[in-house]
Amino acid sequence: MSLSNLTVSRRQVVGLGLGLATTLGLVACGSSESSDASGSSSTDSSTDATEDTEDETVQIDSSAYDALIATGSVADDAAISASTWATKVKDAGTMRVGGVQTSMLFSLLDETDGKLRGFDAGLAQLLARYVLGDESKIENTQVTSDTRESVLQNDQVDTVFATYSISDKRKEVISFAGPYYTTQQSILVNVDNTDINSVDDLAGKNVAAQSGSTGPSILEELAPDATIQEFKTDEEARAALSQGRVDAYVIDTNMQLGSMVRNPGKYRLAGDPFGPVDAYGIGLPLDSDGVDFVNVFLHKVEDEGLWEDLWKICIGNRAGIEDVPEPPAIGA
Repeated sequence: MSLSNLTVSRRQVVGLGLGLATTLGLVACGSSESSDASGSSSTDSSTDATEDTEDETVQIDSSAYDALIATGSVADDAAISASTWATKVKDAGTMRVGGVQTSMLFSLLDETDGKLRGFDAGLAQLLARYVLGDESKIENTQVTSDTRESVLQNDQVDTVFATYSISDKRKEVISFAGPYYTTQQSILVNVDNTDINSVDDLAGKNVAAQSGSTGPSILEELAPDATIQEFKTDEEARAALSQGRVDAYVIDTNMQLGSMVRNPGKYRLAGDPFGPVDAYGIGLPLDSDGVDFVNVFLHKVEDEGLWEDLWKICIGNRAGIEDVPEPPAIGA
């Protein structure tokens, strides 16, 4: 199954044998800074967010996730000693990670056991296992789009895993390993909408986008005849869609998938992803030799099938996507 016209149904929730989740945090941390945008939600959007948390979220298979992380490789002493970055982490006995705990698919805190699980969280835990021999030896620091660079510059963390988009501007102050994942923009519509099936169908439609994200500029270029309505938060945009005040909502595909996993049977993706490819990297201190070390680690994760299995557990199985994407070329 491709992402085109994808719907997560309530039947999938039951079929996967997954339970309810009524206390999950807000979907956050897509590839753009918009995922960290702040702003008070309107009464309508607050109501919509409350209804969302009461839906049958397709939860992660925590047992399969934990078992997978425990199979990760451990670097030998020669590999560690050849890297100043890895040696520092090894000597400290813990890896300091900047990340988030509210991203539905990439890093979400399970309040029942205090563990972070998701695609980013899993890669961070695999890296900790690779360096320290124990995936639990992580000190987590929450970051936002405004603090991801500074925590690396100030030596508050050793690395950042936070759906962190690689950009030339950021590379002036930090370094990136990877990329390890790519994404584009996608169109979210209500499940009963049959009029919109591609970006071309947005002509003449009212389309929501998040202010501060790349969505509005991409829509101006690729859907010039659409009427764009900007909202401060993801919740406000989805509320407008649910209430019929807009016909579609355009933002990062991963945020859309997260909304669908939280609200099975409510939305569908209309058409294929579009717009510029956004590559995620692993943040490291500027000019750190950790870049080469982590890139070797990423190659091992891919070669051993861990990247594919982690993607299935965190994203594919939950969103009903059978086709595993090709990981991007590391170091590109």
